[in-house]
Amino acid sequence: MQTFDKFRSVWSSAELRERLRRIRHVALDMDGTIYMGMSLFPYTQPFLSGLREAGIGYSFLTNNPSKSIADYLHKLEKLGIQATREEMYTTALATIDYIRAHYPAARRLFLLGTPSMISEFEAAGFVSTEDSADDRPDVIVAAFDLTLRYERLCRAAWWISQGVPYIATNPDRVCPTDQPTVLVDCGSICACLEHATGRRPDITLGKPDPNMLSGILARHSLQPQEIAMVGDRIYTDVAMAHNAGAVGVLVLSGETTLEVADRAERQPDIIAENIGVLGEMLREARK
Repeated sequence: MQTFDKFRSVWSSAELRERLRRIRHVALDMDGTIYMGMSLFPYTQPFLSGLREAGIGYSFLTNNPSKSIADYLHKLEKLGIQATREEMYTTALATIDYIRAHYPAARRLFLLGTPSMISEFEAAGFVSTEDSADDRPDVIVAAFDLTLRYERLCRAAWWISQGVPYIATNPDRVCPTDQPTVLVDCGSICACLEHATGRRPDITLGKPDPNMLSGILARHSLQPQEIAMVGDRIYTDVAMAHNAGAVGVLVLSGETTLEVADRAERQPDIIAENIGVLGEMLREARK
């Protein structure tokens, strides 16, 4: 592996250049990659402009289901990024797709999530069940719930203990933030439920599940080696790239430090200081 300055790669310089030359689309994680909280990184806009100039497409992927697509588009607009619904894919949408495919008769869901996320499910035709032992759901969905209430956590644990199908939207332990706090994410909420019930989710969606990339590949008629998955977590973003056969790029602008990356069992294809450095690498590869 090359010595780290602004980037390093598991490939030789010649192979790295060739791999980057093949990239036709970039799938971008959001929290910790293009912004932190409500702060857009200064290199994000130039990076996106550089992709457009090079004819490279991009999509925004997030394991954070706490906001609806409309909310995310509004947030991006406030940060100065114009995006379309087709450029967004969240784990809430992935969960909706999964339930439709695997539980086609399911309509009533116990949703451990924010009102914004619940609205996304209701817009898709599902009913959010009440916090009542008499209102049995068809499926339990546990998500990153910024509005988590103790009584609803207990109700979720009850239905889980009763054997109701149980889906987690994402495995993330914490959500990146620029505030002096720790945002407990879905993976940690599910760990709490497992400790209380002895049961893990039947399936955990979101990154690193490779299905998060399959829609983008199909939509743009891409081969896996033509897409780079870029994010700040090895265990979700980079792992998904590996699982899908895509190029996995770790950026050090969010959760993962270089020391943590060095201890990873399987190394990212590329480690870059931030997406601005990746943009420089893509430009160089095309010269």
